[in-house]
Amino acid sequence: MSHTAKPIPEGFHTLTPHITVRDATQAIEFYKVAFDAQVRDVRYTAEGKVMHALLHIGDSLLILNDEFPELGAIAPQSPHGSGFAIHIYLPDVDPIFERAVAAGARVRMPLADAFWGDRYGQLMDPFGHKWSLATRLRNVSREDLRRAQHASFGSMAATA
Repeated sequence: MSHTAKPIPEGFHTLTPHITVRDATQAIEFYKVAFDAQVRDVRYTAEGKVMHALLHIGDSLLILNDEFPELGAIAPQSPHGSGFAIHIYLPDVDPIFERAVAAGARVRMPLADAFWGDRYGQLMDPFGHKWSLATRLRNVSREDLRRAQHASFGSMAATA
């Protein structure tokens, strides 16, 4: 079951760092010890890789995931990897996404209504930095999210 949501989810600020790491499980443990991070959510692939983790550090959130080179998610240790993106939640993502493209950003992933409840897209700015932009359209229950994740990623998605 899903329902309408605030365009910027509770706890998020406009900008949220999103990092790609090697061994996200180990990274989560490090951030817990080093920065007193509180784990808000972790979703795994069927192979046990971290597909998406959300950590609360101080008054901010950090999104992180394991490497998925086939999806362009590459850690800094990999050739040509930066392991970093900036995520922006906006009240209305469409005009800002279009404005960024008109200003010279390259579309990496076109805007679409995503299974996790966001209208979401990705850009590469002219300076080589990755940006993801979103507006929350609806809140999705954990069970609905699990089903949608499996439908979208098949064997790559976690079954539990």
